[in-house]
Amino acid sequence: MTRSSDAAAAAFAPPVTDGHLAAPYSLFGEILDWMLAPILFLWPLSIVVTNHVASQIADLPYDGQLATRVAALVRQVEVHGVPTNGSLPRALYDMLRADEHDTVYFQVVDARGELLVGDGDLPAVADRQAATTLALRYRDAVFNGEEVRIAYQLLPAVTGRSALLVQVAETRNKRKQIASRVITGVLLPQFAIIPLAVILVWLGLTRGLAPLNKLQLRIRQRRPDDLSPIGMKNAPDEVRPVIAALNDMMARLADNLEAQQRFIDAAAHQLKTPLTGLKTQTELALRETDHDQLRGYLQRIAGSVDRAAHLTNQLLQLARAEASHDKSRAMEPVDLEALTREVAAHCVPRALARQIDFGFEAAGSAMVIFGVPLLLREMIDNLIDNAIKYTPAGGRVTVRLRTAPTWILEVEDTGIGIAEADRARVFERFYRALGTDVDGSGLGLAIVREIAELHRARIEIEAGPTGRGTLIRLDFDNTTRINRDGPATQNAALHQ
Repeated sequence: MTRSSDAAAAAFAPPVTDGHLAAPYSLFGEILDWMLAPILFLWPLSIVVTNHVASQIADLPYDGQLATRVAALVRQVEVHGVPTNGSLPRALYDMLRADEHDTVYFQVVDARGELLVGDGDLPAVADRQAATTLALRYRDAVFNGEEVRIAYQLLPAVTGRSALLVQVAETRNKRKQIASRVITGVLLPQFAIIPLAVILVWLGLTRGLAPLNKLQLRIRQRRPDDLSPIGMKNAPDEVRPVIAALNDMMARLADNLEAQQRFIDAAAHQLKTPLTGLKTQTELALRETDHDQLRGYLQRIAGSVDRAAHLTNQLLQLARAEASHDKSRAMEPVDLEALTREVAAHCVPRALARQIDFGFEAAGSAMVIFGVPLLLREMIDNLIDNAIKYTPAGGRVTVRLRTAPTWILEVEDTGIGIAEADRARVFERFYRALGTDVDGSGLGLAIVREIAELHRARIEIEAGPTGRGTLIRLDFDNTTRINRDGPATQNAALHQ
């Protein structure tokens, strides 16, 4: 046996995150929240928009009255001039002041801002550009602690008169009353519409989710052993994928249960045979008085015990390999060459006892993979044990590791070989090719296949290079390997 000169690659532990179960939540409540949230968000926004629109609606008719007052005051100034005594004709004054609900203010000022007639404290025009515009304009302001609406117009300078600014303002009482009526007329129905909308959404969701409740009831009413497909008749399109996934899962579960039942039946049959022989040999030994015959019976009993123990051990190995598919998080960096060398060393006494030339060919470089060490050890041991068992005395068994072009583990023997027609079936549980007189359970290669699939290794069987014996090759997928210069990209499926 040779030893590789290269050291094993440094261990690299893949990151493992602890999963936490998410808090349970209601699909009904989730949909209800997303449907009602926009309504409850838009309702206050609609109140603000409605109030703004109502104010604009209320301004339209009363702005016309302000314009009329400004036009009357402008006509007075242009036709009769500004009264020298600071007072207006009685009829014009009454027209300007007449209002049952609001207080009206007016003024005429010159270009220097000096009051010519009217109320002197009206707010000045803040926008200089607006103050130079000849067209009638409107603005909002606060006067004497009240909100007012102001209409104003600039009169250009003419001969004997400077430019004048005419302003008429009124409080907003009438406008607020109309705006309030508009808002009340719009918002009051919403107080009835929104609760009604909530009730309708609730009823709609209840009806929409009813197929899920029916599906739940149908599943609960099934017998525990009923794995037949769930019918999709009258099922909504959104529920059909769920039913299809459940049917697929139940089909796979049925296949697994059927395979387990076959395995249990076959295992019981396989265990029954050595136990029956053991009982028979024991009964004969109890009646035997000849020491030589008794020794023969005891030897056969020991052989039956060994076979039963070997079968039981292989059944446990197979069960452990199957259970490990759900425990792939236990994978860790494993030096495949060092592990194979160790297992091969333990197999040397078995090979020597059968007078078999046993050899080990190292790869010459580190071969570190992600794997479960215990399972890999069992897989390699089963491969070597199977080769030794089916190789006659004087034969040869070689364990070989190669890294080019891919990472490969080979076990080659010069035994009886496996017919090409049987190569696809030797990995089935309890299957044994006809024409062999070697004791065995038919589980060794089944265990090898289970463990190889867990580690994403492709397994092949072919005749030996000389046409004699058997060569079993394991080709490890690059997603399970760790590169010598650093960690390889590992398939996420190995850790899920």
